[in-house]
Order: sequence, then structure tokens, then C-alpha cells
Amino acid sequence: MTLLLGVDGGNSKVIALVAGVDGSIVGAARRLGSADIYASAGPEAAVALVEALVDEALAQVGIGRGEISRAVFSMAGADWPEDHALLNQAFGAAGFGGPATIVNDAIGALTGAVPEGPAVVVSIGTGAATGARGHDGSTWHSSFWQSPHGAVELAQRMLSAVARSELGIDPPTRLRDRLLHITGDDTVEAVLHRNTGRDAERPPPVGRMVRALLEAAVEGDAVAAGILRAHGSGLGATAAAAARRVRIADTPFALSFCGGLTRLGTSALTQAALDEVHAAEQAPVIVAPRWEPAVGALLIGLRAELKTALPDDVAARLDASAPSASLYDVS
Repeated sequence: MTLLLGVDGGNSKVIALVAGVDGSIVGAARRLGSADIYASAGPEAAVALVEALVDEALAQVGIGRGEISRAVFSMAGADWPEDHALLNQAFGAAGFGGPATIVNDAIGALTGAVPEGPAVVVSIGTGAATGARGHDGSTWHSSFWQSPHGAVELAQRMLSAVARSELGIDPPTRLRDRLLHITGDDTVEAVLHRNTGRDAERPPPVGRMVRALLEAAVEGDAVAAGILRAHGSGLGATAAAAARRVRIADTPFALSFCGGLTRLGTSALTQAALDEVHAAEQAPVIVAPRWEPAVGALLIGLRAELKTALPDDVAARLDASAPSASLYDVS
């Protein structure tokens, strides 16, 4: 049986899927950690994490690396030519039975969310990535063109807003009490010290902070709502630029939002992004993502193996065998 490997390597978790060329997913594994070669642990740690996870997924199927006919790695940090060279060398030497293909994680997200046709996909997780596809099939990904727009930056915006409010620069906000409850501190100064001091105790609780921010916005907190509008506007500006890059800005195209942050309920964020795209005089059609980015990596491999567009029966088997949503949860 010909087996393919698809990997989605993100900033906070890695997903590996194994599937047959008929579209049946037969193995799935996940590990927390960063697969980004730009992360503080370095490229070696990122590659080691991915390879350990791949071996875990293959063990579920009872096969070794040499039995994989084609592997596709959709990776955060696959940004510049030298990054692709590094990852191609690492995974090319990993002992797979067939070629290993490296793409930026925005391309895996794009392929999974909107498999065909002109589209822009905005993936919002720990970081953010934007991918676009033109009418001719050409693609573009935002990489370092995009300002940081993920959950980490949302949490930083929240902390900054609370600090400005504490100084009387900005209006009072219920985010203050929510932040102190999350961190267990008595004062805003203590939170700032915890997160900015040379001997910072631990990383900020990004997930809990973002959830608190979203909840406060729903409850009508003007400061929280303003943070989401500004953040979403930045995402939308990059999405509009992506459409121009692949020459679809003047025609209808699909626009999809995916990633871990979207599973928390981010309608205010995505609406602000859509408003920015409309302000650029573009008219996208909003579509729900078809598949997760890891399935997008599989799709890239399937198309290369089959040398054709994805057959309907193969797509149906991907639907039927796709792992449950819990595999992709942000927690």
C-alpha cells in the first residue's frame, strides 16, 4: 500500500497524518512544542520534535520511515530560501522511501481550507500566516512581510492596554481585573514585572489572556473591542495585499479564516479583518475551512502522487477518516 505523510509544524504544536493514496487517513499524532526553526530552541530542536512525532504516527500504522512514498512538511519558519534548504536537507536525509517536500505553513493552511480556485486564507494561531492562490494556481505566503498578528500579540496588546489604563492614559477597562485574576497578582505593576523583568518567571498565559479579552469584548468592554478591531484590521490589510499579490483583487475569490484562535470564537476579529478587505474595494466570498492544515499537507502529497486534481472519492475518504477536532485543540 502506498502511504503518504503530511505534517503541519506550527509555533505551539505539530500534527502528523499518515494516509493512503485512496484518501484514507490511517495514522494521526500530535505533540505540543514549536516546530519553527526561528524559535529560541533553534533549528535542531524543531527538526527533532517533528521527527519524533512522525515516528509516533508511523508506529500507529506499524511502519517505518522507509515505507512512506512521499512526505510533505508544512512548516512555520520555512520562509527564506536558506530555510527551505535547511529543512530539505534535514527531512531529505530522514530516510523516507520517497521525496520530502517543504512548504510554508501558510500554504498547507491554504490548501486545506480552500483546496481549489482563487483564494486567500488567514491562519491565526500562536502566530499568524496568510496564504493566497491565483487563478493560474500561483501562490504567495506572507512570511516576514506580515506584522505579528497571532495570539501572542493579542495578549501583548491586552497587557499594554491594561498598563495604559492604569496610568490614566486610556479609559478604565474590566480587562484589569481579569488579568490580575489570571496571573494571581495584586497589582498591574507586578504583572508588568513578571512579564518584562530580566528574570521573568514564566511565559505569560497567552491562551487565558486571549479568552479573557474575547469575553470582555462580547460583554461590551470598549477597550477590549478596540484591541480586536485594530488587530483584525491588520489581518485584513495583509489579506487584501495577498489578493493583490496573486492578481485576484479585482475578481471574486474565497476568503477563509482558520487556526487555533478561530476556535475560540473570534467573530469581532474576523469581522474587522473583512471590513478592511472591503475597504480595499475587494469582494471576497467568506467560506468555512474545508480541512485542517495538516490535511492540506496531505493534499499536496496526494496531488503530486496522483498527478491529477483530487478525485471526489478520495476527498470523501479524507472527510470520513479525518481525525476529530480534539486533535487540533489549542489547549
